[in-house]
Amino acid sequence: MSDRLRVRALGFAPVKGTQHMIREDAVLDEHGPVGDRAYCLVDVERRTVLKTVRNPRLLTVRASLTGPVLELVLPDGRSVRAAPQLTGETVTCDYWKRSVDLELTDGPHAALLSQWLGRSVRLARAPRGGVVYGEPVSIVATASVAELSERVGRPGLLDEAARFRATCLIETDVPYIEETWAGRTMALGDRWVRIGAPIPRCAVMDLDPVTGERNARLLKALAGYRPKNEAGEPVFGVYARIVGGRE
Repeated sequence: MSDRLRVRALGFAPVKGTQHMIREDAVLDEHGPVGDRAYCLVDVERRTVLKTVRNPRLLTVRASLTGPVLELVLPDGRSVRAAPQLTGETVTCDYWKRSVDLELTDGPHAALLSQWLGRSVRLARAPRGGVVYGEPVSIVATASVAELSERVGRPGLLDEAARFRATCLIETDVPYIEETWAGRTMALGDRWVRIGAPIPRCAVMDLDPVTGERNARLLKALAGYRPKNEAGEPVFGVYARIVGGRE
């Protein structure tokens, strides 16, 4: 069996919760994709990081990070492009029952997104991995998506793979074979990754990855036949961690 993952696409969102997009120029380092969830939106009063499942309109926002410059584009054509300026203020937020220190910024981004979301938010810079739920790399396999697609009668599901917000979509021939690779070290581009545990899933996958509309019932379908974690969440895809560079 080959130790090289056959990569179909790499993707991430530089602002947590915004549209998950393919990044052909993605660079991986020891912490995962460079720029992945470098920023997040914060409700300062409640000291919480905004989550996609509760703010589906975030999925309509396209975010791009070029050096220090962050560009946000809304579906109605409005946009901002500027380097967020750190204010020196920090806020400690609860993120999935762990505390994370975030650096608040100034600039036009927060005003635009506050208008779009209909609530007051601040843009904050996050430490690497600070607002990542599990491991720095997540992997979803084409054969597994195809199998789910057939079960739910949704033939275009592979074209909507951004629903799963995976760092890496890989080509496979056998559904769920990726789960048999746990603990194995494999090549991902110019990096070695160690395959980890299956990924527990939430209702974000039921949201259209471009419009934010709730237009699928994938979570319910997975719950009907897939293994679940201790919290009762069905699993789909696997985590991975960067363990070194390839010579």
